[in-house]
Amino acid sequence: MNDTRRALLDALAEGPKSGPELADSLGVSRAAVWKHIEDLRAAGFEVEGDDGYRIASVPEYGAAAVAYGLEAPFDVEYHDELDSTNRRARELADEGAADTVVLAGTQTGGRGRLERAWDSPEGGLWMSLVLRPDLPPARVSLLTLAAAVAVTDAAREAGVDAAIKWPNDVIVPDENGYRKLAGVLTELRGEADRAAWAVVGCGVNVNVDADSLPEGATSVRAEAGDVPLRVFCQRVLERFHALRESPDDIVDAWRERADTPGREVRVDTGGEEIVGKALRVTESGALVVDTGSGERTVHAGDCEHLRPA
Repeated sequence: MNDTRRALLDALAEGPKSGPELADSLGVSRAAVWKHIEDLRAAGFEVEGDDGYRIASVPEYGAAAVAYGLEAPFDVEYHDELDSTNRRARELADEGAADTVVLAGTQTGGRGRLERAWDSPEGGLWMSLVLRPDLPPARVSLLTLAAAVAVTDAAREAGVDAAIKWPNDVIVPDENGYRKLAGVLTELRGEADRAAWAVVGCGVNVNVDADSLPEGATSVRAEAGDVPLRVFCQRVLERFHALRESPDDIVDAWRERADTPGREVRVDTGGEEIVGKALRVTESGALVVDTGSGERTVHAGDCEHLRPA
């Protein structure tokens, strides 16, 4: 989406605007304003123009739909189908993009941690953020925590009793353990003292039928009914942006929503398994585990909550 289209959507979100008003504020001709309005109509917007242009209804989803009324400074790119939003986000990052969100209606090659396949049917939020964080590489993991908080808050707003399993899964705890609602995957290209870019991918089962999900997974639809996917996406983006503006607040926000501390866990680091009681999360996002023979600090790994014996 180009800058003029985004500025037009922002202006119309404030209320009715005449053609001359829009032309002056955008620095374009009235003919250009009319063309952009027609493009919005073609994209599914209902735009009334009797007494100034006014958005009467917004399409269910898409780049312009998410950008309309979005209170976060992200450019939006949407694809009906994509192999992987993270792959496309990496391309954009290498091309110099920043503060861009890539959305897909479905993914054909979605991946989670450890290259596990991630089912991405229609109705889910399949999203990757292209970021250029002003953080040293050791603190970029905070973005993963921030994304998990943002998804959890959006799910709770939708009526789901969501929590976070360290470090990157959003879950719904139950008497048998938990059901997985969402996952976050962060990829990084670093330099000596900073991150050149980070891509934060989020996969959320929003309006997805329970029978379309793998065993152990759940969705917003299954837990609380359907929600407008456009609005859910906006809430995630807005909450994430607020958190990244205050990085020192991210860990506290994560802790308030976490289900892992206090649980017996098994963490696969890729080289060993660490089993014990999860104690706390450090300021850098690492998990501290009491193994019974001492405390271990785990910076990355695949964490499983163990059921009580």
